Amino acid sequence: MARPAAALSTVAQTSRFQRDRSAGEEQRATTLELFYDLVFVFAVTQVSHLLLDDLGWQGAGEAAIVLLVVWWAWNYTTWVTNELDPDSPVVRLLLLGIMLATLVMAVAIPDAFESKGLLFAAAYVVIQVGRHTFLTFASARPGTLERERAADILIWLSAAGAFWIAGGLVEDNVRSTVWLVALGIDYLGPVFLYRVPGRRKLAPETWDVETSHFAERFQLFVIIALGESVVLIGATTAELDLDAARITALSLAFAGTAALWWLYFDYVAPIAQRRLELASNRTLLARDGYTYLHVVLVAGIIGWAVGDELVIAHPTDVLPAAEVVVLVAGPAIYLVGHVLFRLRIAGTLSRKRLTGALGCVAVGGLGPVAPGIALAALLVAVLVAVIAAERIAGARRRQRGELSPREQLESEAASR
Repeated sequence: MARPAAALSTVAQTSRFQRDRSAGEEQRATTLELFYDLVFVFAVTQVSHLLLDDLGWQGAGEAAIVLLVVWWAWNYTTWVTNELDPDSPVVRLLLLGIMLATLVMAVAIPDAFESKGLLFAAAYVVIQVGRHTFLTFASARPGTLERERAADILIWLSAAGAFWIAGGLVEDNVRSTVWLVALGIDYLGPVFLYRVPGRRKLAPETWDVETSHFAERFQLFVIIALGESVVLIGATTAELDLDAARITALSLAFAGTAALWWLYFDYVAPIAQRRLELASNRTLLARDGYTYLHVVLVAGIIGWAVGDELVIAHPTDVLPAAEVVVLVAGPAIYLVGHVLFRLRIAGTLSRKRLTGALGCVAVGGLGPVAPGIALAALLVAVLVAVIAAERIAGARRRQRGELSPREQLESEAASR
């Protein structure tokens, strides 16, 4: 018996190796995805070490470029695994191949702007172009919207890839400029929804975001960055003689990292995920709030980790200006990232977190006279003060009988 036309259309639009969402259950991160994330713990650590090696503007710029590359490689794969089934043997082999290429890329990070630039760029291009070549010609069926979408992205990634390879071939002083062009192409792709002249313009609805899995994956990358921070401060302390000042510096570093975790997971993560579930413009919200803005949070965590290592190494010394900037910038950038994230997700301004970011900058003003351990203590105090202020504000809302932001979202969802 012939299938109805509607059923044929549905089958034709279904990619091979796609996740089964027919049951309507929330998708969760799989053990393969968690295994895949392990290589990014190493990659983020390499970014931290790259920044530690040069705390000047050039070093900070190079570390930022490398972080954006690492983030983009992970981010694209997360969008892909949001649709594909990681339990498929073919998808598993794809992810393991990407994982190996990422490991090679991470190994090249310390010398990415010197002798291993071509290796770094080539590994990244293999990840990006290889993944979407698979999506275009192996996963998506001929004549489907999925193949058209994957092909458009592949064109953008290939154009960027040409500049990445060219940057790896040129002299070191030109490499950063060429790679900035490549990075611009990479990061502008989602803004223009991968528009290719002469081809049909894709709508945001072309991408179907399964929110529980998508939000969880980005939350897990925040955990990766926080875990790297713990590893960095622990490894640094283990190599040094322990005294009261150094143990205090270690304790402050841990307290600050715990505060960064609290600020994101106690309030931001669940509310943002629920807003994403309820959003009518889900794809654009996911792109802006998670794809673009979460890397700001990761950058702030890395800055905090590097600053902690500097304080632990010299807890009672007045730190050089560059080290003070890194120490203060970490939590300030992290809080600004939260402000921007809430502004995009909820359309409201987080005044408490913005005030906290300004407080971190103010702490930097004491850098010329205060030892590193004192600066770290003040920064932790600022983070704790933001947490306390938000908890107090929440308690007052409950006393007035007002709904919490999370309860308001649930009320809106129930009324729809």
